[in-house]
Amino acid sequence: MSGDWLGVNSGFDQGGVRVTTASAPGKTILFGEHAVVYGRPAIAVPVSDLRATAQVEDGPAGGGVLLVAEDLGETYRLDETYDSDTARALQVTVRNTLQFLDISSEEQSLVVRVSSQIPIARGLGSGAAIATALVRALARHYGRFITASAISDLTYQTEIVFHGTPSGIDNTVVAFEKPVYFVKGERMDIFWVGRPFTLLVADTGVPSRTRDTVADVRQQWQADRLRYEALFDGVGQIVDAARQAIAVGDVDALGALMDENQAILRELGVSSPELDRLIEVAREAGAKGAKLSGGGRGGCLIALANGENDSKIATALLLAGAAQVISTVVH
Repeated sequence: MSGDWLGVNSGFDQGGVRVTTASAPGKTILFGEHAVVYGRPAIAVPVSDLRATAQVEDGPAGGGVLLVAEDLGETYRLDETYDSDTARALQVTVRNTLQFLDISSEEQSLVVRVSSQIPIARGLGSGAAIATALVRALARHYGRFITASAISDLTYQTEIVFHGTPSGIDNTVVAFEKPVYFVKGERMDIFWVGRPFTLLVADTGVPSRTRDTVADVRQQWQADRLRYEALFDGVGQIVDAARQAIAVGDVDALGALMDENQAILRELGVSSPELDRLIEVAREAGAKGAKLSGGGRGGCLIALANGENDSKIATALLLAGAAQVISTVVH
């Protein structure tokens, strides 16, 4: 197969069947989770070492569109109804993408396969990554160019299936695969870092549904808007300070801001004993800062390393019970 735009590959297999493959990265939120839903800024970065992959191939004539979730061992049809969120998300992505491309889904014969290295329900954007990879693969399979902005918009529609009221940051950072400063409905700035830094992403091993934690925070906000608006304002100030620290390469300041953000997340009630314990372990092992990332109450935490103590921090986290530790450099 020949390489193409945005890491997409398209060509023919040995049997002469046209096959297109595309991938997309995971993501982690550096700052601003939960507050971003209420109009405050957030910063997210791609985790390029973890990827989701979509493969689109021509199917037998009249066969319709088959959707294969390889990691789950499940196959769905585009024209049938399922209770599964996974099935509905894949169907929504394919239908919306084909409609955007002005292609009738009823007349297509395709086999669509998706797989992912990204742990599910850990705040790493697994759903957004799968949808983004699928949009890219479908567009290229039909010989069409589609902008990162359009990919992001299509993926957002899929995110609604998983998260109910998504912030929009997952689809943005995954589709553009760049660090993003984001304000819902107002702005999305891709920006550069003054000095590369290393993040260790540690999986607590505890699944966490972002939709559930977002709903809980909304309920608490409705009951005490004054207090929660003040907390969200505090997060927004931290995010703006963090953007400046990243721009000038001040890693020490960045770490301190991560700790401040985590303190507010605990006040919001979205941390957990597992997260608090692993965050403390990371700090004791030499991390410059650490916080949960994503919905919270499980999922993942991120620790800021200095490039010299990465293995020490990772080992400490694994010994303390982390299910997995991934190192990624933010450029």
